[in-house]
Amino acid sequence: MTRKTPKRLSAEDEALWRKVVENATPMAKNRPKLKPVDKPHHEPELRSVFTPQAFSVGERSQPRHQIQNTAPPPPAMDRKAFNRMKRGKLKPEGRIDLHGMTLAEAQPRLMKFIHSAHADGKRLVLVITGKGRTKPDDDGPIPSRPGVLRRQVPDWLTRPPLASLVLEVIPANLRHGGDGAFYVYLRRTR
Repeated sequence: MTRKTPKRLSAEDEALWRKVVENATPMAKNRPKLKPVDKPHHEPELRSVFTPQAFSVGERSQPRHQIQNTAPPPPAMDRKAFNRMKRGKLKPEGRIDLHGMTLAEAQPRLMKFIHSAHADGKRLVLVITGKGRTKPDDDGPIPSRPGVLRRQVPDWLTRPPLASLVLEVIPANLRHGGDGAFYVYLRRTR
């Protein structure tokens, strides 16, 4: 039986191993010292790595930075009209029902509807997204959240090209669909 000689590390691997050893916290107090080695001129740079703070069982965690209680930003529209819209007292001048559509179907229809409503001089429109379907067999390790359109539509409305037409987007009042719809307050046509 022949005995294999151990494989030597390359200069690059050895330099990397030394960096690991230098930054490691020893488990025992009598850590063997490594002899210094000339660094190769082509040593790759290592990025800094997040190191968690030391923590032992039973110890209290460090307090997080105080989060300032900031009020939501003021509405971009007239406060009186905003409050009336929020309470469902303003009647939408137009509506589009997107629920049951895929994202690929819904986005172009929404864009066409908003552009058309803005061109017609409408100020308040209702966008119905639906609340989303819950799947009874969704017990997997990564459950999917229902309501893809409900999450995506406000993002579409607040990003270009629709952002220049939209003044405010808020969830609708119960009388107009509640969590399954949004009021979209459009800017004035000029």
